[in-house]
Amino acid sequence: MTTPPSEPKETQFQGVRVRYESTKSYDELVAALLADIGDKPVPFRKVQEPTVGWDSFEQLLQAHVGASGFMLFALIDHGAWIANAGIDRKVLRVMLGNPLIAVTMLRHDVTAGLFAPVELLILDEPTGSSLTYVKPSSLMVVEANPELLAAAEELDAKLAALAAKVTNS
Repeated sequence: MTTPPSEPKETQFQGVRVRYESTKSYDELVAALLADIGDKPVPFRKVQEPTVGWDSFEQLLQAHVGASGFMLFALIDHGAWIANAGIDRKVLRVMLGNPLIAVTMLRHDVTAGLFAPVELLILDEPTGSSLTYVKPSSLMVVEANPELLAAAEELDAKLAALAAKVTNS
């Protein structure tokens, strides 16, 4: 006898989009970001392998952490493929994070992992460039959870500091 599928549970929430404008060119902004978080994606397969303990795992990760506490996970060059649709625009989606930061949230609600690592979008603009992201706490905290909120707000602050640092001329 098969069990009938359960009805999906929907939880409404509102994300908060944050945008930083910069007088830096697109290429300068990308270079500034990658100078901070690293220009080579973390070997994620290696990060997912079991270690002999937390200290060993932390040591493995520290080798990849950039100046602002984040590391690069992936780059998606939307500008490259949207050109096929006649859209001439530089657009780079950047996935960055730090499992050592993520665990401060996941220990309070593992579903926060749906939004870890975080993502940024860098665009070329007529007067320079911009960097946009969705505030992590607005995505991760969808029900009352003070511990998760506190940890997610720390991530918000770290991400804002990185964005301000790399967008400033």
